[in-house]
Amino acid sequence: MARPAEPNHPAEEDVESSVPPGVRLAASWSWRLLLIGAVIAVVVFLIVQLRLIVVPVLIAVLLAALLVPFVDWLVRLHWPRWLAIVVALVAVVVVVGGLVVLVVWQIRGEAHALQHRSVQAFDAFKQWLQSPPLELTDQQIDSYVAQAVKALQQDSQVLISGALSIGSTLGHVLTGALLTAFSTLFILIDGKGIWSWIVRIFPRTARPAADGAGRAGWTTLTSFARVQVLVASIDALGIGLVAFFLGLPLVIPIAVIVFLGSFIPIVGAVVTGALAVVVALVYNGWVAAIVMLAGVLAVQQLEGHVLQPLIMGSAVKVHPLAVVLVVAAGSLLAGIPGALFAVPFAAVLNVMVRYVSSEAWRSGPDVPYAGPPEALWRTVPRSRRWRDRRDAASS
Repeated sequence: MARPAEPNHPAEEDVESSVPPGVRLAASWSWRLLLIGAVIAVVVFLIVQLRLIVVPVLIAVLLAALLVPFVDWLVRLHWPRWLAIVVALVAVVVVVGGLVVLVVWQIRGEAHALQHRSVQAFDAFKQWLQSPPLELTDQQIDSYVAQAVKALQQDSQVLISGALSIGSTLGHVLTGALLTAFSTLFILIDGKGIWSWIVRIFPRTARPAADGAGRAGWTTLTSFARVQVLVASIDALGIGLVAFFLGLPLVIPIAVIVFLGSFIPIVGAVVTGALAVVVALVYNGWVAAIVMLAGVLAVQQLEGHVLQPLIMGSAVKVHPLAVVLVVAAGSLLAGIPGALFAVPFAAVLNVMVRYVSSEAWRSGPDVPYAGPPEALWRTVPRSRRWRDRRDAASS
């Protein structure tokens, strides 16, 4: 025998009706945002814990994004794919090895002169300490130096433990380099197969959206890699030329450091350019330091007002303020790797979200995606046609 329905409780209805609609809406949004935040926190925690694997793989993805267009271009010229991949990898090794050789060659060639100029710079600094307004005596300077040496001796245990950990660090670096090389090689060989396997992890109904968003993100990443190399080269050339005309030592190492630092847009060129300003101040005086600072700021303005809007803007639609914020957040969460990958991650995520929200993946295979202004001309898989035909039949 069926139980009679329980009567409604007027007290509960009164409590429910007494809650304003805005509060109910805020509560609904709050628990959803808390859930999303918890998932993001778990993902970030796992990435940090697995950073020795994640960082080399991310570096391999960036290298592959730079090399895949070159390999495809050689294949279109009727080169065998294996030969195109070998040529691309050898080119990377030659470029990196050439930069290392140039840096070591200049450091060794200027070692004696650097030692002499360093002594002169220290004497000049000591003379400045002895002049007004500080007017320190030799005994005071020697006392400060002795205190610094004593503090260094007291912390020798930390230095020894750090030295003992060098072997482990070198092992991690070697392992990361090998993992990066193998990951890059396999992405160049079978990148499409790897992506197809990743797409099959998603539910069947979500695969078209995931596939289209991933392809749109990959297009943005390849554009970012090519354009960032060009921007970094211009930054390094500009700051290196200023350092060369000022007669600074270690011009090639400074240019290489600026080139590497410029892969962090907007922020990297300024931070690494500060090294050139310090070198100019120590070895050539205040006037050279001011000129070097003006050169660094001029290169930064060129990047911010010309290169970023005209060149980088066509590849990455991220506002400069957003670039600074994501770089700061990435460096806070993961240090230098976080600052390096923050901008490409934000750019790719932005394009993927806009692709999914535009529902371009619901279109037929012959209908291009032209939603955002940057118009990523992408089509969706043919497996989506049945839904279009079903919708047309039901209407």
